[in-house]
Amino acid sequence: MTVSVFDLFRVGIGPSSSHTVGPMRAAGRFLEELKAAGVLHDTTAVRVELFGSLGATGRGHGSVEAIVAGLSGEQPETVDPEVVVTGAAAARRSGALLLGGVHPIAFAVDDDIVLHRRERLPFHSNGMSFHAAGEGGAELAQHRYYSVGGGFVVDDEAGEPITETVVQYPFGTADELLATAAATGLPISSLLMANEISWRTEEQVRAGLLEIWSAMRACVQRGTVGRGVLPGSLHVRRRAAALLARLDAEADESDPLRAMEWVTLYAMAVNEENAAGGRVVTAPTNGAAGIVPAVLHYIDRFGVGCTDDVVVEFLLTAGAIGLLIKKNASISGAEVGCQGEVGSACAMAAAGLAAVLGGTPEQIENAAEIGIEHNLGLTCDPIGGLVQIPCIERNGVAAVKAITAARMAIRGDGKHYVSLDKAIQTMRATGADMLDKYKETSLGGLAVAVVEC
Repeated sequence: MTVSVFDLFRVGIGPSSSHTVGPMRAAGRFLEELKAAGVLHDTTAVRVELFGSLGATGRGHGSVEAIVAGLSGEQPETVDPEVVVTGAAAARRSGALLLGGVHPIAFAVDDDIVLHRRERLPFHSNGMSFHAAGEGGAELAQHRYYSVGGGFVVDDEAGEPITETVVQYPFGTADELLATAAATGLPISSLLMANEISWRTEEQVRAGLLEIWSAMRACVQRGTVGRGVLPGSLHVRRRAAALLARLDAEADESDPLRAMEWVTLYAMAVNEENAAGGRVVTAPTNGAAGIVPAVLHYIDRFGVGCTDDVVVEFLLTAGAIGLLIKKNASISGAEVGCQGEVGSACAMAAAGLAAVLGGTPEQIENAAEIGIEHNLGLTCDPIGGLVQIPCIERNGVAAVKAITAARMAIRGDGKHYVSLDKAIQTMRATGADMLDKYKETSLGGLAVAVVEC
């Protein structure tokens, strides 16, 4: 399997890459199946079933609205976030939708999208089953999909989609990546750039990464002006705008922890915007979307500045770590808990920062290992099935942790006892041992310890 950094960093909408972006993409794939079979215009009814974590927290994560949008022909990269909400509301009122944006069918949102709260499909916790029927109820098509984290969607039990692309510097482990860096004398970011130009030109890679950075900055900006309460039953107040006002009003720059308050602000701004259903960049998921942009903003405000070269180096290096984690463990909270989301993002951001600070490949690997090691065992237990508590603050804490990890590694010589490969293997094993109630089901942890009011 060959995966691009642009598979990890993708523009979508909140509040969840696996529960919102993934289901919308799955609905789009089902439309393509209907078109390919020539039965789209023969379809009179569609039924969708959500299982496992999707069934347990799909309402709080916006899965229902996302599927309606996807069946209507919308794509997560381009859809207006407002349309996702208004489109589902309109379908509820009318009892109908335009399948693929062109073919009207009867559709009762809350009857035709079924959430199985305690039933899961065998391949992955985020399972979906789509069914299309024609006149008289005759089945025209049915398909299963799995949303495996970060917006990735796979078909039935076939596993990850495999590409035949041959890259210049293939690697499957951190040890292989370090060996290639040593053999070539190239930094990790250059190795990744060489691989990326298997799909597109270097100019296109740079332009694409800078567009990702632009989308991240826009998300932070929106997050720092948003006010009021977030959607859902918790009525969580948005805090980023008030925190920005306080930091701007406090002129004392001598506080040694002031920089960390700005980092926390940037991360929380992104994740408040995500929780509000706004446009965000998976990094590598929506639930952990604030960490990478927060550390980039730290570089821009308190470090060397985010020149184009710095952004490209950071994102390529961070992407290399994300690709390793996705290949050898998981970035899905429903599969391994929040260690796979926030832990992965922390490791990626730490590696990117270490690279920008001039770290060697060994120091970069050390930074990533510190970042993931100290998130091992982190559960995914969102209260009320909403990507709000503890998710928003957790991004702020992990962004600071990523900076600490990078600086610890840079102060060392790259030699350390636990390798990144071992830490990734441990994360995978820990996720397998973790009870399902701690993996994005809202059936354990804080989700049951704190009563919704």
